[in-house]
Amino acid sequence: MELIAVLNNARSEILDEAAEGIRRSDLGHYKTSGREELRLRLEVLFEIVVDSLSSRNLTQVTRFAEQLGRDRFTSGYGIGEVQTAFNVLEESMWRRVVAGVPTGELVESLGLLSTVLGVGKDALARTYVSLASQEHVPSLDLRALFEGT
Repeated sequence: MELIAVLNNARSEILDEAAEGIRRSDLGHYKTSGREELRLRLEVLFEIVVDSLSSRNLTQVTRFAEQLGRDRFTSGYGIGEVQTAFNVLEESMWRRVVAGVPTGELVESLGLLSTVLGVGKDALARTYVSLASQEHVPSLDLRALFEGT
């Protein structure tokens, strides 16, 4: 799959750009993290995304995001801080995919990448909401927002 090759070939640039993006975002808990520490954290997520794309299985990204949500919630991170980490990695990955994947594969590649990261962000958000409310939240149903449109 061309998508995997493009991501792996641009790995270093993606991780450097994403780490710099987090540093520029001026996020409270990430301010004290050095560039290398941020890069290493992002590398774990990068690997999980690529593995999920390769296997076309969302279990690993879901479990990772749920654990990350628990860890960051108990450490006092805001949901926005952690979501931003996902977002800057996604933005950097998108940029490389758009530049490197053949046009005929682009729609599917971006759809797959967005699905994996979207599922991760959803699992992260559900974990935060569940912990914040001390109730289990199986999913966030947003259909009511779009009824009648």
